[in-house]
Amino acid sequence: MNDDITRVGSGGPWEDLYGYARAVQAGPWILTSGCTSTVDGKVVHVGDPAAQTKEAFRVALDALVDAGGTVRDVVRTRMYVTDPAHADPVGRAHGELFGLVRPAATLVVVSRLLHPDQLVEVEVEAYHHG
Repeated sequence: MNDDITRVGSGGPWEDLYGYARAVQAGPWILTSGCTSTVDGKVVHVGDPAAQTKEAFRVALDALVDAGGTVRDVVRTRMYVTDPAHADPVGRAHGELFGLVRPAATLVVVSRLLHPDQLVEVEVEAYHHG
């Protein structure tokens, strides 16, 4: 194993089963896996894309902090939504969280996510040289 790489788990049900970390810190970079509004194995905020976005980013940012970063270190976000109509509420939720940081951002419409109640999945990339 590389000593410059730290892997952070959140205890989510799929991390061990599927063999991934919630976040990986590699040198100055911190990358999160895809995060949804799944809490303790259950989707929360069913039917509310904005609230799901905020919850998913909370999961991602908690992992980022656990890996030594802060929201100010975020340089890129990705958002995957299941319906084009969700773009505006998801984008506005992103703006509430990252409006002062202004990372590069991508929003993509996908046919579906793993669970039918999941409306949005997010990823975060941060550069922390601190």
